[in-house]
Amino acid sequence: MPHNVEIKARVEDVVAFERRVAEVADGPPETIEQRDTFLATSRGRLKLREFRDGSGELIQYERRDGVGPETSEYLIARTPEAGALRDVLARALGVRGTVRKRRRLYMRGQTRIHVDRVDGLGDFMELEVVLNEHQTPADGRAVAEDLMRLLGVESRHLVEAAYIDLLTRRAERGEGRGP
Repeated sequence: MPHNVEIKARVEDVVAFERRVAEVADGPPETIEQRDTFLATSRGRLKLREFRDGSGELIQYERRDGVGPETSEYLIARTPEAGALRDVLARALGVRGTVRKRRRLYMRGQTRIHVDRVDGLGDFMELEVVLNEHQTPADGRAVAEDLMRLLGVESRHLVEAAYIDLLTRRAERGEGRGP
């Protein structure tokens, strides 16, 4: 099963942060509009990620919530008909919630750097260090921590939960969907 090491942090000044990312990235970013539908499951998380062209990815992953670099195990199945698959899965499993975001994806070596604007939450960054078969989670954490230092990501900005969990907490407090 593929593994990666991830961190997530709030971004206060997205323009300045994205400038720093562009300086260290291997090339220009790709902009991706995403809608993630999280399905009710008894183990890990299951989401259907839909793209503008109607295609999508069904992603099952397990990751411990925590501040700082965390290891994630995941499986991905691609589909050309994400809408139809969403309808089937929603009927069979139930929907936990939806996350909509605009993602700017940069690459640096084996690391995917995401600069996300999440509807209802605001601006975030994620690092995903994709581990090769010979790397350990400790190797991935070292890569993530080095990149955090290089980009000026401070520990006070780290976020311990998935976007869906942050949105759920916000709704439970009655805070609506504005950033």
